[in-house]
Amino acid sequence: MEWLNFEGKTVLVVGGSSGIGNGIAHGFRDLGADVHVWGTRASAEDYAGEEGSEMTGLTYSQVDASDDTAVADAPVGFDKLDVLVLSQGLVLYRRQEFSIEGFRKVVDVNLNSVMACCARFHEMLKATGGSVTVVSSVAAFAATIGNPAYNASKTGTLGLVRTLAQAWARDGIRVNGLAPGLVDTKMTKITTANPERLAERLKGIPAGRLGTPEDMAGVALFLASPMAAYVTGHTIAVDGGRTL
Repeated sequence: MEWLNFEGKTVLVVGGSSGIGNGIAHGFRDLGADVHVWGTRASAEDYAGEEGSEMTGLTYSQVDASDDTAVADAPVGFDKLDVLVLSQGLVLYRRQEFSIEGFRKVVDVNLNSVMACCARFHEMLKATGGSVTVVSSVAAFAATIGNPAYNASKTGTLGLVRTLAQAWARDGIRVNGLAPGLVDTKMTKITTANPERLAERLKGIPAGRLGTPEDMAGVALFLASPMAAYVTGHTIAVDGGRTL
């Protein structure tokens, strides 16, 4: 059996226009999948030249996943769906998440939109016996200084993964998650672009290096493959040992 062959499969990566989501989208594309991406900008060209945003070979659509109506009404350019990857994410720094406005904004993107997307595509995934992978964070496993909404929303996805996995197993849908550690993307530049802060963080990572979007893609591919046919309801830490 070709365990990692996605030819003939249709994949949607929400938040696949940059960072971890973009790395995952290209991982599926490189293995033969027809990959669709949702992002917030008007067109794929709006990401041109931006680090971590390579749109070649991906079919792009603008959809604000934090808007329930937009998710429910968004036209899709595919008639079947085998894999749904939910990699949308937002973090607000400088204590903005301690205001209810900031808190709600982050939770809407990181948690509520995950449920909205799952609900939108439940029937299509049921028809194919498909899978869902939710990108969480190791922030879900411990307190995070200064980011209560990010922490609460990522912790919420752990429970959502478990509960949807149990509810949808009878529909033939597997639901899992992956929890990245410190990955070098534009969202983490506040740390990775600061030599002193980065050096301190690296001390706490047994693997001795930052994660990459490709590291995350490897786990996402596994979770969507026949190799993980008996895995559902779990969130895998992909962190170089940071949580040990």
